[in-house]
Amino acid sequence: MLKVGIVGAGHFGRFHALKARDCAREQLVALYDPDRERARLVAQEAGCDVAASPESLVDAVDAVIVATPAEYHYPAASAALRAGRHVLVEKPIAATLDEARSLAALARETGCVLQVGHLLRYSSEHRAISERIGKPLYIEATRIAPFKPRGTDVSVILDLMIHDLDLVLSLVDSPIASIDAIGVAVSSAHEDISNARVRFENGCVASISASRISLKTERRMRVFSEEGYLSADFMQKELTMIGRKRGLPLPGTGGFRREALRWSENDCLAAEHEAFARACLERGPVLVDAEAGIRALDAAIRVKASMDQSRMLMEHSGLITA
Repeated sequence: MLKVGIVGAGHFGRFHALKARDCAREQLVALYDPDRERARLVAQEAGCDVAASPESLVDAVDAVIVATPAEYHYPAASAALRAGRHVLVEKPIAATLDEARSLAALARETGCVLQVGHLLRYSSEHRAISERIGKPLYIEATRIAPFKPRGTDVSVILDLMIHDLDLVLSLVDSPIASIDAIGVAVSSAHEDISNARVRFENGCVASISASRISLKTERRMRVFSEEGYLSADFMQKELTMIGRKRGLPLPGTGGFRREALRWSENDCLAAEHEAFARACLERGPVLVDAEAGIRALDAAIRVKASMDQSRMLMEHSGLITA
């Protein structure tokens, strides 16, 4: 059994506590949060102790799950790694690239597992897409949702878009050549809507849109490739692919086939915990390692930089107010 402690008892911290409680290979020992009452309530629900301090938590466990706001990821994760503890850190891996690279270096030096919480990598939809698309040419991803106060401490890029950035990066085996992005803050202090056009060095292009002020929730992805055309609706759990190798023949199309697939609900967070315990206890591969986390964070930062540049142009032209 892997003795686990959690730093952060907020929205995601509570979910992590419940999954750790139910994971067959994890023993949830304690959690810590500076909000003592919140920590007490979540610990009571999950059946674990409340640690008096982050240091006492680290001393009592084999592994630490960091579920704090992004600005606290580095101090919490680095302290655990320096103490020789394995770490599962929520996305993004850290607030800055320097912090992210430092965490990666600490994991290498200590030989500890450092896993990043990009949940889509553990999903049925990621598996379905990656099994069918080897070399995408064009990707279009949309992730929109109604407004919720939670998550507005960061921009929609780190709140929502980073999920699709990571998924796109997992499909495209090429460095990013350029990014052209636009976005605006509507209901919070940070950008609430954004679109990014990402061009890779191999020629692939991805258009990624994210909004947290929409009237409905929608998560879709379309992929063009030599294998064919793929459309995935993550909300309806449906995938359709038109190509030459999979599915039933389409009469009158010159040999094209259509594959329609539905996947059942899968618990990505439970799968993430199982993968973390396996990596720690068996020293197996880490599915979403520090390098994957760094690549996603780097892309998000570059989207933000391009967005800031676009905003300056729009302010200068009078399209938006400063």
